[in-house]
Amino acid sequence: MTNISIALVGNPNSGKTSIFNAVTGANQFVGNWPGVTVERKEGQYIQNEKVLVQDLPGIYSLSPYTPEEVVARDYLIGQQPDGLIDVVDATNLERNLYLTLQLIEIGVPMVIALNMIDVIRKENKRINIEKLAYGLGTPVIETSATKQIGIQEVMKKAIHVHNEEMVSGQGIKYDHRLEAALSEIQGILTENEVGLDHLRWFSIKFFERDQKIMQENSLPEKASQEIEEIIQMTEKILGEDSESIIINERYQFITQLTQLCVVSTEDSKENISDRIDKVITNRWLALPIFAFVMWLVYFLSIQTVGTMGTDWVNDVLFGEIVPNHVTNFLQSIQVASWMERMIVEGILAGIGAVLGFLPQLMVLFLCLSFLENCGYMSRIAFVLDRIFRRFGLSGKSFIPMLVATGCGVPGIMASRTIENETDRRITIMVTTFIPCSAKLPIIALIAGAFFPHSSWVAPSAYFVGMLAIVWSSISLKKFKVFKEDPVPFIMELPPYHMPKLRSVLQPTWNRSKSFIKNAGTIIFVSSILIWFLSNYNIRLQAVSENESMLAGIGSGIAWLFAPLGWGTWQATVATFTGLVAKENVVGTFGVLYGGVKEVSESGLEVWQVLRQAYTPLAAYSFLLFNLLCAPCFAAVGAIHREMADWRWTGMAVAFQCALAYAISFIVYQLGFVFLGYGPVGLGFVSSIVLLMVMIYLLVRPTEKKVTILSTI
Repeated sequence: MTNISIALVGNPNSGKTSIFNAVTGANQFVGNWPGVTVERKEGQYIQNEKVLVQDLPGIYSLSPYTPEEVVARDYLIGQQPDGLIDVVDATNLERNLYLTLQLIEIGVPMVIALNMIDVIRKENKRINIEKLAYGLGTPVIETSATKQIGIQEVMKKAIHVHNEEMVSGQGIKYDHRLEAALSEIQGILTENEVGLDHLRWFSIKFFERDQKIMQENSLPEKASQEIEEIIQMTEKILGEDSESIIINERYQFITQLTQLCVVSTEDSKENISDRIDKVITNRWLALPIFAFVMWLVYFLSIQTVGTMGTDWVNDVLFGEIVPNHVTNFLQSIQVASWMERMIVEGILAGIGAVLGFLPQLMVLFLCLSFLENCGYMSRIAFVLDRIFRRFGLSGKSFIPMLVATGCGVPGIMASRTIENETDRRITIMVTTFIPCSAKLPIIALIAGAFFPHSSWVAPSAYFVGMLAIVWSSISLKKFKVFKEDPVPFIMELPPYHMPKLRSVLQPTWNRSKSFIKNAGTIIFVSSILIWFLSNYNIRLQAVSENESMLAGIGSGIAWLFAPLGWGTWQATVATFTGLVAKENVVGTFGVLYGGVKEVSESGLEVWQVLRQAYTPLAAYSFLLFNLLCAPCFAAVGAIHREMADWRWTGMAVAFQCALAYAISFIVYQLGFVFLGYGPVGLGFVSSIVLLMVMIYLLVRPTEKKVTILSTI
């Protein structure tokens, strides 16, 4: 048997990727499709290495409105896989079969994987797969990705239909007047040798006046005129435009087919997801429940379960075992004292300070992966869409922000799915306000060192980010350059289900591995540089930290952050090293404050030194600034790639830094007075004025948009 390729296609949340993971196992290759940031997944079938499985992006149709749809359509028509597996969500049959009909029109041998069949059975419903297969002219296999039902059968069937060259959908016919028009168009295309490999699909696309297809497959003027006359005549007869005619015919066929195939027994149960959604997506309860869920996630990861692992890593692994063994080894081979200090006090202190939070992050990643896979995060996108529309954004803006909880770079890139240009730019500017995984060590450090008994601090960082997004979106929409109507938001809500262990552990491992990789590369180099600059002066003489080059550089600009409560050169340096990678903030503190001679049993020397250097209010102000200010260089590069303009990039970075400074200033100056740290002064008055300005920007009338701004 020669090598064959099987493509998995389906709606988002249909279980397509779970089936892909099941049939390929560890034989997967992940990258991006050429020219776009859409993820590309392919792998070898675990039972036959000659079968290549391609996991196409989740799509609702083959109309090229999103990058995912463009990628899928170009692959199916241009590269033409040997076979297709259409993964259909059995719980939402009508919605999923719309894509199925489009795939059948292509004419590639295909099998339908009727997924989530276990959910249908729990609801005491039944789908007659024999009638469904007969109506579609395509083999149908019942599957359940979570229960491992029918997975291997559908793969074997896909290989079989390829070998037998079984073409699907021969019996699917629409209104006879439409079929007559399509037949005439097919004749014209055949005469001009256009779309011969997918003749029915191309005839439908020409009937719909698909501009992309018509441009890529140009016809002589006479042939184009003949097709246009056929279309206009059909539109006049059926009383609809050509695209609506095709859509209506497809849905009419689907409705008749599902009525024939879907059987509900008398004791059918109400969908459990619908019952849960009555509470989870309730207009009044949804947001409080979301707040509680996020508080619980951070409580488990930062305050309780994750802390147990972090305490061991900090106190034992990097507090005793690693430093002692490394020190003994270096002394046994008689390494120079400066080299020993650089390795122990620089590299180990910097990397150890970051990796010490890995257990907390792993618990957090695990919780977030569970919420994503069980179907809850999709509901939050739905709930927040109502809110986002109130300040001028589409619910699609939530998707990049959700992705940004892992990393800001793919979060920024995910903004490409937003069609509205101004919405996309605002989303790019505010997405990194959501704490990414690189910022979580900063949250854990401040929460653990200054607020060990306050479970509100860690989740408050998340909600401060959300409030910053809300304020920014409303305020920016007031300006003419950002004034446009939001685009509609469409998202499939998958049924709630208990995710497979693999689907939860795999993303957790991937995110953790990425975090470790950063600690092992960027933090490694940064720790060496920071240690060197903090131990030597410009004449390369060993000096105390306060006389070092780093102290001189930091002291020169530390005054800028004094109104925020943390105007020390150490905190200033940590903030600027965070521009390279946010994990550097903690790593820098580890080098500057962690190079102690002896380690106590508690292993909390760094925390103790920080408590002596900063007040809890100043520490919280430091946390807010580093959460909201300009992201790392990689994310800034992503902003530039998406904005495609240095002016817009500079505007985005300046806005982020200015907002971070304003919020930190207001919080510190108001807290300084209200918490009894000092009397009313110029800082307090200035913070009141700044707060009033921010409120004015929030409530002021909207400026009208002018066309001149399109040149920016």
